[in-house]
Amino acid sequence: MTSISHHIPEPMLAAYAAGTLPHAFSVVVATHISMCSECRAVVEAHEAVGGIVLDDMLRADVSSSMKSNVLAMLDDPFQDTPVYQRRGPYPGPVMEALKGQEPRWKKLGMGVRQDILSEDKHGSVRLLYIPPGQAVPDHGHNGLELTLVLQGSFSDETGQFGVGDVEVADETLEHTPIAGMEDVCICLAATDARLRFNAFVPRLLQPIFRI
Repeated sequence: MTSISHHIPEPMLAAYAAGTLPHAFSVVVATHISMCSECRAVVEAHEAVGGIVLDDMLRADVSSSMKSNVLAMLDDPFQDTPVYQRRGPYPGPVMEALKGQEPRWKKLGMGVRQDILSEDKHGSVRLLYIPPGQAVPDHGHNGLELTLVLQGSFSDETGQFGVGDVEVADETLEHTPIAGMEDVCICLAATDARLRFNAFVPRLLQPIFRI
């Protein structure tokens, strides 16, 4: 696998391990750690620490009705959770978000496409398809954006990002990502606020594209 140079920040990995990270960012983190042994080890360390903390917590008595209710739930029908495997450039967590189906691409213009995997008041996560050499319109951010490369590469004012790399962008970053020439760039991107486009046409189309 390609060497990964850009990783998820540790505070975000800790929040993922604790289950406090918003869903959109959790999808990106889950996908990254499925590709990155270094960040996966960090998450496992945080989970181990969390287990120790739980073991050291004082025990609390529960009511007899709660115990009965829990035991009664054991008789409820059990439904297996599907396990999704990597398909092409899409790791298991992405295939889970796609529910095992191929992406349903929608055109954004200039050959760029997207598939919104989920969207709620806390943020959105989407797949982006960017042809070789194509630039994404110059933009800033009104919040946080995580962009994970699944295929190909892109570069911007901060450097170059290949397969497995994650760019963490916040309100301080204004950039123009450009896909590498070697292949189509497919990215998984999560945001907690709409982007801030500088050109008129992208701003005009932004409500339609929901980005």
